[in-house]
Amino acid sequence: MKIESFQTYIVPPRWLFLKIETDEGISGWGEPVIEGKAATVETAVHELMSQLIGSDPFRIEDAWEKMYRAGFYRGGPILMSAIAGIDQALWDIKGKAFKAPIYQLMGGAVRNSIKVYSWVGGDRPSNVGAAALERKKAGFTAIKMNATDELQMIDSYEKIDDVVARVKAIRESCGPYFGIAVDFHGRVHKPMAKILAKALEPYNLMFMEEPVLPQNNEDLGKITELVKTPIATGERMFSRWDFKRLLESGNVDIIQPDLSHAGGITECKKIASMAEGYDVAVAFHCPLGPIALASCLQVDATVYNAVIQEQSLGIHYNKTNDLLDYIKNPEVFEYDNGFVKIPQGPGLGIEVNEELVKEKAKEGHNWRNPVWRHEDGTISEW
Repeated sequence: MKIESFQTYIVPPRWLFLKIETDEGISGWGEPVIEGKAATVETAVHELMSQLIGSDPFRIEDAWEKMYRAGFYRGGPILMSAIAGIDQALWDIKGKAFKAPIYQLMGGAVRNSIKVYSWVGGDRPSNVGAAALERKKAGFTAIKMNATDELQMIDSYEKIDDVVARVKAIRESCGPYFGIAVDFHGRVHKPMAKILAKALEPYNLMFMEEPVLPQNNEDLGKITELVKTPIATGERMFSRWDFKRLLESGNVDIIQPDLSHAGGITECKKIASMAEGYDVAVAFHCPLGPIALASCLQVDATVYNAVIQEQSLGIHYNKTNDLLDYIKNPEVFEYDNGFVKIPQGPGLGIEVNEELVKEKAKEGHNWRNPVWRHEDGTISEW
């Protein structure tokens, strides 16, 4: 079997899909994208795929090493996201060829299902107590919310009090054991992150995410000295080499590599295994589309230290199309009492609605990250 051709599709709301075809008629799908940079990643995919045409799609490790090492310059969000989507598609092909879900080709499953969480509140969270209660009534047992809007390096305690009030509203509406994760989103710099982390500690958070920017991960130790709340980070880290020093530091409890950003199935399986050696949990980042989620679930099946899975159904970014729109078997992502079962179909376990993908690709998207400014006019972290 040889890789014969490929096609990319930029589809709303903010996703990029890839289809790789072989000379034996078996095709595979991947989701290589960086939110806000879909066209840039698409170009990188085309450059990398030009090296793989005519090669054996079963030699996934070899293809990964060729894409990563043979370009000399490596790493970063664009190249690693391009590699990620190609890697997903190659695993999909191999699973379909062997008529088995991908996890069976990776040693088999350690679990039958995994807990999932839902998003509430959007970028500028409000009314999160009522929204969280709706998610609880829908069967979810955990939610995640953004903590703040713009927050300068030194800012008002009023904004801290506003965050605490929102988390308190969720705790009061959903009960003492409902899972609450608060995403600092890198918007909170070290001076205010210490204050906010301490203020939120009484609410027994499931975790606080990205309390400082990943470039400042050395400051995570200052947060862990202050609070017992589990610390999560990693959505903006892209390889095992990025995670190496973080794990060595002992200042993280949950890592969050993204299957569409951090080198795909091949690399994220290795990152998760590294984390297990440091007694660190994994919660794969995935506010993206169905191919990305299916990829996550296939790896979740094989990763003992995976604890919960992000998914994008109803997330505030999905305004035009949602998670289930592009697949013909949406029941594969059916949530039951806060859990989703591992897909059992061949490959990724999903059937992509190619006709709709092609139709929506004509529409495309030009999604961009919002540009926020502080009151004094300086750029704010989003």
